[in-house]
Amino acid sequence: MLAQLFINNIAVIERASIDLERGFTVLTGETGAGKSIIIDAIHAVLGERTSRELVRTGTQAASVSALFTGLEPDVLAALGELSVPEEEDGSLLIQRDIRLSGKSTCKLNGAPATVSMLKRIAPRLISIHGQHESYELLSPEVHMDYIDSFARVEELRGRYQASYRRLRQLQGKLEDFNTDEGEKARQLDLLRYQIDEIEAADIRPGEQERLAQEREAIRNSEKIAASVELSKALLSGDEDRGGVLSDLAQAAAEMEKAASFLPEAQEAAQKLREASYLLEDADAALHSLAVEFDPSALDAIEERLDLLYRLGLKYGGGEEKILQYLADCQERLHAIEFSDEEREKLEAEYEEEKKRAIALAKELSQKRQGASGKFTAAVKKELAFLNMPGIEFVTEIERVPLHTGGCDKLRFLVSANKGEPAKPLSKIASGGELSRIMLAVKTVLSGMDKIDTLIFDEVDTGISGVAANRVGEKLKQVSHNRQVLCITHLAQIAAMADNHLFISKHTEKGRTFTKVEPLDFEGRKQEVARIISGDAVTELQLKMAEEMLQRP
Repeated sequence: MLAQLFINNIAVIERASIDLERGFTVLTGETGAGKSIIIDAIHAVLGERTSRELVRTGTQAASVSALFTGLEPDVLAALGELSVPEEEDGSLLIQRDIRLSGKSTCKLNGAPATVSMLKRIAPRLISIHGQHESYELLSPEVHMDYIDSFARVEELRGRYQASYRRLRQLQGKLEDFNTDEGEKARQLDLLRYQIDEIEAADIRPGEQERLAQEREAIRNSEKIAASVELSKALLSGDEDRGGVLSDLAQAAAEMEKAASFLPEAQEAAQKLREASYLLEDADAALHSLAVEFDPSALDAIEERLDLLYRLGLKYGGGEEKILQYLADCQERLHAIEFSDEEREKLEAEYEEEKKRAIALAKELSQKRQGASGKFTAAVKKELAFLNMPGIEFVTEIERVPLHTGGCDKLRFLVSANKGEPAKPLSKIASGGELSRIMLAVKTVLSGMDKIDTLIFDEVDTGISGVAANRVGEKLKQVSHNRQVLCITHLAQIAAMADNHLFISKHTEKGRTFTKVEPLDFEGRKQEVARIISGDAVTELQLKMAEEMLQRP
């Protein structure tokens, strides 16, 4: 369950530490006090999209932390799969920090986490139902999700969807093969031209770099020749004086003489002799250098580099990319030339996958058909309890061609009055009816999952009187096995809660602050009386509130 919520600098909430209990907890307060901000904070900690607008004006960052205790085994297993550090008491602390720049960071039990990790964990921890979710009830796609959840066919639906995706991929490939013959001929001509052009160039990896170096050498041939000749002269000398070679050889000979009398000179003599040998090798290398350059070679290099440059512009850059383009063209040419054989192979794969998808879709449909009657009966029972006894609730399932959800078109229909034909929810359901239908659906589905915390945001919209009493009783009933949090504007519902949090707003030094505080019996009496009156509280309203709170 959600044991604690800590909010820091979220909108008008500067700081709030909210301790939560099991059972049925209501949150009340005047309009604009900040009740919806608490829901926004919970959405943030569950991995929903955040924005800089959440950060309190005048601050640089905001944060939300949520502590969950008594985790179900499947939640602990999921945390283990995500390598989340394990706490000794088995609890989970989720933290979300939001910066003014709009960026956010997440932590799970103190370890860095990603938003995707939060989203993987969130559906196992909390289910939030608000006005937005009620209007989602108008979408037939959501209806199918509800039936599938009730029928426990998520794994089967996943296998079908994998098969359906594969079927669509094969269908796309077959459509590519079935292009008209004129287009195929044009593709073949283009591919053959491109292949011939690249193959004729006989490109070798690293060729451009090598040719560029050769071009630089030719362009600087006079400088190279002058440097080589000067080096030769310095080493070998000329008619007037000996070069470094003769000087070094003479120095080595003199030191060898000295070494015969002074052993310590032996090392110097040896190094001089070695240096003499190295210089002789260098001199030989200099004399072997071909320093004559053919001007026509430069023209050939320029032509070759120009060809490589043009091919690079056409086919993607350097030699490696050109050669990769060649390989791709050859592969595409092969695929088209052998398209008949490939098509037959693909057609066989397509037919096999189609059989598999149809079989899975039929199995899925049968399970939906079997579950829909029980689901419909359960929802009608809940609706009768919620003061909608005359409503007719129908699950309509129609066979359609394969699609991502199977071979069914599924939607909920209702008739508010006996004798009237059932119609789509969007045609007849009011806001209050939608809220109660959603509560009925969620009550039925709550027995199918292990989510420990249910949050209802203004589920009492558009209802009053007996209907409001019944909604409160239903929330109380659900809270016997789950933690239920509810934002409400109705005194009947607020009075039925086990715990009551009051959200208030005040202004101080030109700034708005929101406060969240638990209420004792006297505080609850005052708040329920305020909700009844809508204005100044009288003794009569206080007495009414006390009677409501004391009802069993």
